[in-house]
Amino acid sequence: MDPFFTLLHAFSSSLSDSELSSLKFLCRGKIGKRKLESVRSGGELFTILLEQQLITSDKVAFLEGLLKSIKREDLVSRLKQFVEEGEVNVPDDEPDVHEKPIEVICENVGRDWKMLIRKLGISEVKMDRIVAANPFNLHEQLVQSLREWQKWKGKDAKVTDLIKALRGCNMNLVADRVEQ
Repeated sequence: MDPFFTLLHAFSSSLSDSELSSLKFLCRGKIGKRKLESVRSGGELFTILLEQQLITSDKVAFLEGLLKSIKREDLVSRLKQFVEEGEVNVPDDEPDVHEKPIEVICENVGRDWKMLIRKLGISEVKMDRIVAANPFNLHEQLVQSLREWQKWKGKDAKVTDLIKALRGCNMNLVADRVEQ
């Protein structure tokens, strides 16, 4: 399997809908409007960019510029690592984007998300970085914070810890929904 395709696939699965929309907008000068309208995932967008040879495993400047434009510095650093090392080092504890408890939490925790993230032990600096990367998207701030917690905890990131933190913040209704 091509390591560059593996990297693009990982990028695709970590993009939010709004980030994909932003990427599509930024590609308007390079890709026709009709083609862009049919794009439903990052993988489809990357396939078009590959076909048009705007990106290749040794020509990543365009991709890097796109990722910087949507303020995904985490993906930019992984891309730079790929260029330097020629391989993709995806951590074993890479969080599952579609994990149920996180979806439930993100759908039910509102403006008090920082209280929950503090209970989980994430630093103010990391929270500020996440807020700066997603300034007007409360949902994405919470998703990225929970992902950060999962990466930090690795194999020790347990649903029971999430439930305990939710209850500690008096978010019992959300905790009950996570338990279900």
